[in-house]
Amino acid sequence: MLKIGVLGAGHLGKIHLKLIKQIPEYELIGFYDPDDAKAAETAQNMGIRKFSDMEALMDAADVVDIVTPTLSHYECASKALRKSKHIFIEKPITNTIEEAKSLMSLVTEADVKAQVGHVERFNPAFTAVQDYLENPMFIETHRLAQFNPRGTDVSVVLDLMIHDLDIVLSVVNANIKRISASGVAIVSEEPDIANARLEFDNGCVANLTASRFSLKNMRKTRFFQRNAYISVDFLKKAAELVKMRDIEGDPDPFSMSIDLGEGKGSKEIFFEKPKVEENNAILDELKSFADAIQNNTKPPVTVEDGYKALNIAHKIIAKLNISAAPLEK
Repeated sequence: MLKIGVLGAGHLGKIHLKLIKQIPEYELIGFYDPDDAKAAETAQNMGIRKFSDMEALMDAADVVDIVTPTLSHYECASKALRKSKHIFIEKPITNTIEEAKSLMSLVTEADVKAQVGHVERFNPAFTAVQDYLENPMFIETHRLAQFNPRGTDVSVVLDLMIHDLDIVLSVVNANIKRISASGVAIVSEEPDIANARLEFDNGCVANLTASRFSLKNMRKTRFFQRNAYISVDFLKKAAELVKMRDIEGDPDPFSMSIDLGEGKGSKEIFFEKPKVEENNAILDELKSFADAIQNNTKPPVTVEDGYKALNIAHKIIAKLNISAAPLEK
């Protein structure tokens, strides 16, 4: 069994503590949180050992699960890596690009496993369609949330859009050649709604919208590719495929088909709903990390993946800052 300790006992930290108990590959040794009152309450309510300092927890663990505020990610992760501990680190990987680059080097030097908590990779609606995704050329994402003061100290790009950036980058096997973006700060100092357009050098275009000032919640992504349209609802955990294929001979009169015009033939349209298995995505991502350590395989979401998503997020934020700058008189 892998001895695992958790850093951070906030809302998400408590979820990690609860789920780790359910994973037989782990032995939960305890947690550390600098808020003594909150830590004492968590230890009592959950029956989990509270460590008095971070170093003591790291020394006792094989794996360190970092569920702290983003500003402290680098400090916690770098200390754990210098002790040659495997690390699971919540998204975004770090606060700055320079920190993320440094972490990648530290992971290589320590020769340990590291995984970033981009949990939507484990959403069952997305995993259900992964085998159908073949070179999508247009991707549209909407991640809309009702207003919640928690998290408004950072841009909506790092708060929400980064989930979809990771998904898009995991699907499109090409480099980004152009980024454009616009956004509006409604009630926060940072943008509360933002739109970004990513143009890839293979011709693919991704149009991403994120808002934390919406009347309803939505987490949808649509992929368009040759002869197929694939829709993923990350919130409702549902997926749908609309596919087309060439018709040989006369079309079935009961089928849905499109006549492409004189001499161009016809295509049959058919719908498919992939089976979406119920799961707990956070449980699955934590278990996948244990599997990667025990089997010496590549984690599903690497620190390089975390760096790429963060890097593009910061480039989008830079574009937003330019678009928001007042015009010179």
